[in-house]
Amino acid sequence: MVDKFIWNKVLLSATIFGLVTACSSSYQVKGSTGLGKPIAESQLQAWNIDVNGAGVGLPVGSGSVAAGEVVFQQQCASCHGAQGQGGVANRLVGGGGLNTASPIKTVASYWPYATTIFDYARRAMPHNAPQSLSNDQVYAVTAYILYLNQIVPKDSVMDAQTLPLVKMPNRDGFIPIER
Repeated sequence: MVDKFIWNKVLLSATIFGLVTACSSSYQVKGSTGLGKPIAESQLQAWNIDVNGAGVGLPVGSGSVAAGEVVFQQQCASCHGAQGQGGVANRLVGGGGLNTASPIKTVASYWPYATTIFDYARRAMPHNAPQSLSNDQVYAVTAYILYLNQIVPKDSVMDAQTLPLVKMPNRDGFIPIER
């Protein structure tokens, strides 16, 4: 029994020593590895579509709540529910306060910036065809989601100037991190 214990300890020590030695190796590949290919600036810009909280990166275009309702019913309702109440995908409307025993995180109750709706919808929605909506359609859906959450009035139009001005209910609910 003692021999087996000692043997396992020696084997474990040798394994750890081997892993540490392998991971600390200074071997580095020099030159081309033959993988991939150069990317053109135009190809890179096609994927550079992120938008920050202040609205930097928002494209040209605009969309109204009324137009957003049409797009939402065609592209979003089958997953998020006819009124954004949820379905096979997340609920987008309501949520209430986050300081309750069982908070529900939705666009209205959690997200600090309205521009995040645009950014996420533009990059990832609809789920079955990401990046298939035009900028005008994304602005319109964003306006409609904000309207459903009673954040903007029914006659609102969202664009690169108006969207960053929308004050979300949880805008001040995060602690800034100094970098």
